[in-house]
Amino acid sequence: MRTLVTGGVRSGKSVIAEKFIADAAALHSPGVPVTYVATGPAADDADWADRIATHRSRRPDTWQTVETHDLASALDALTGPALVDCLGTWLTAVLDELDVWEAPREGWQDALHKRTADVVRAWARCPHDVVAVTNEVGWGVVSEHRSGRIFADELGRLNQDIARASDRVFLVAAGHLLPLRQP
Repeated sequence: MRTLVTGGVRSGKSVIAEKFIADAAALHSPGVPVTYVATGPAADDADWADRIATHRSRRPDTWQTVETHDLASALDALTGPALVDCLGTWLTAVLDELDVWEAPREGWQDALHKRTADVVRAWARCPHDVVAVTNEVGWGVVSEHRSGRIFADELGRLNQDIARASDRVFLVAAGHLLPLRQP
């Protein structure tokens, strides 16, 4: 089962996603460790380090962590259930690699869309229980900064593509789960 969990910052989506994958693993893959695919950058400030530490403290010791920006390959390499946290930090890393933020070079959109299409295809063909966390960016104001508009537009597109390839989609608001699609 492929499950997408979306919501705003600090809405509780990661905690809910962790429960989803733990329950799925216990039901469908007992004894197989969950893989936690961490897509974000390394801690470069105290606040980010605190967020990472909080997430790590909640994970069982039996979960394996894979830190990568090559999300498509990580999904293809899975041997059991997995949690991807999160698509927004993955997209940020890819946009960083493509040097898009200030003065993007020609062809960045084609390179980005190839990477996102690869992730969507890997997500769709994954035979294991997988849960992905993402940020919902579609309810805010349109950023006055080019970089903010690029991020919101591209994450919105990625979220739609992953949602279409998912069996279940949930929105988390204020710690409450709202089903958007269920089988």
